[in-house]
Amino acid sequence: MSTLHDEPLLPDLIISALNRFEDEPCIHLGDQILSYGDVRRQTSQLIQALQKRGVGRGTHLAVLSKNRPEVLTNLAAAMINGSVITPLHPMGSLEDHAYVIGAAKIECLVIDVDHFSRLAADLKARFPDLIVLSFGPSDVGDDYLALASTFEPQPLVAPRVGPGDPCTLAYTGGTTGLPKGVLLPQRVWSNLTFIQMAEWEFPREVRMLVATPLSHAAMTLLGPVLLHGGSFHVMESFSPDGFFDLVEQRRITTTMIVPVMLYALQSQPRYRTADMSSMETIFYGASPMSPPKLADAIKLWGPIFFQFYGQSEAPMVIAHMKKADHDLSKPKRLASCGRPAPWVHVALLGPDNQPVAPGESGEICARGPLVMIGYHDMDVETTEALSADWLHTGDVGRFDEDGFLYIVDRTKDMVITGGFNVFPREVEDVISSHAAVNTVIVVGVPDEKWGEAVKAVVVLSRGFAPSNELTAEIQALVKQIKGSQQSPKTIDYVDGVPLTAVGKPDKKAVRARYWSGTDRSVG
Repeated sequence: MSTLHDEPLLPDLIISALNRFEDEPCIHLGDQILSYGDVRRQTSQLIQALQKRGVGRGTHLAVLSKNRPEVLTNLAAAMINGSVITPLHPMGSLEDHAYVIGAAKIECLVIDVDHFSRLAADLKARFPDLIVLSFGPSDVGDDYLALASTFEPQPLVAPRVGPGDPCTLAYTGGTTGLPKGVLLPQRVWSNLTFIQMAEWEFPREVRMLVATPLSHAAMTLLGPVLLHGGSFHVMESFSPDGFFDLVEQRRITTTMIVPVMLYALQSQPRYRTADMSSMETIFYGASPMSPPKLADAIKLWGPIFFQFYGQSEAPMVIAHMKKADHDLSKPKRLASCGRPAPWVHVALLGPDNQPVAPGESGEICARGPLVMIGYHDMDVETTEALSADWLHTGDVGRFDEDGFLYIVDRTKDMVITGGFNVFPREVEDVISSHAAVNTVIVVGVPDEKWGEAVKAVVVLSRGFAPSNELTAEIQALVKQIKGSQQSPKTIDYVDGVPLTAVGKPDKKAVRARYWSGTDRSVG
């Protein structure tokens, strides 16, 4: 087959970037600094170590690690090696990981020995043929780094893979049923990178603060940061003080956050005193942002926010809202996720798979090079998600007269109470405008009279305490803006909400508490 018109894929882009620089800093974590030359050489050695253990093109490889530099170099090595990569959530249980390893047919597991040695031993006992490689000496498997050090660095060579060949297999819990393995081909990651380079507003000097798990975030950032000649400044784990310290000390110019991280920053006194003058772009997404909290951050830090919208099945760049579009004179627009990317087909479809009328709400559907191959070994679910030659996102959206897309809610999250349809996202936006509310999740819960009742689960801002008066205030606010049928019948006050691997509120886990009959105190 002719290779005359082959496009560069993400492994090619990584190699190009790593070859372009030498002594410039690439990765900072604590006191460790790796230059581009260091990363290039370590990547080559890791590739040779993988191949020595029989891990090559098409091998299914999983990664279980907290944040450390080797997560990035191993990712580059696995990509250039042509392996199929599955990230495992660092906070997941043994049963979570065992399910994924079995379902994804994982052949090699790379672990952070400092934190996951025992867990790896339990997984190895269940899967005796599993190849285990550890970042350091381990009783469970081979010392990956020691093995890599026995090889001399060699020039990096891209694998012989095509745009349709599998690249990543990531498991998402979704809203119902077992976790689904989203199989993404090489073309998704190269096209995602092209769109990021063309549309995303990166600073001229990229000093990227990474505060989320590298095992999940790195795939989306590796290409554009390296191609800009930028550097990663990695937090071992997120904390508001650690975030502000790193921004001030390293003069961070950009970061990627999820909304709950901004809320955590806003709950601290340093939110209003920290020196954020070096920050030029804050990318945010993965879950809906509270418009009032976003407006407050823009007023304080300036027009530095850039929103992205996508999902595991078509990651990150379905639509975006640029910094200038975060217009405080048009506050309603802050609830938007921007306009569709020019390289993606986006439509709002009705139940008949036909476009809805202008101004009406419909399911957000996408097609183009960003769309997944399908769900791994789940033919029925794949057929449903990709019916009529569209990816059905499960999100309900509408366009305004200027072409901005607004996500009303998830189709499966809709609450039907007494015959009324309630979209939790709309109720959450109202509740989050109350000064006492830091984070809110709205779900439907069983109710003998109404079938389902609207419940709000609220994390309060610093200085506020639960009370019957506060509950009444919040309920009245929703009644005033959205009507009585959308006002929560009950409000639970909690210290925190569960999060998914990418840091968005895990509505499925919250809903399960109530539908499984777990007792809760109700305000």
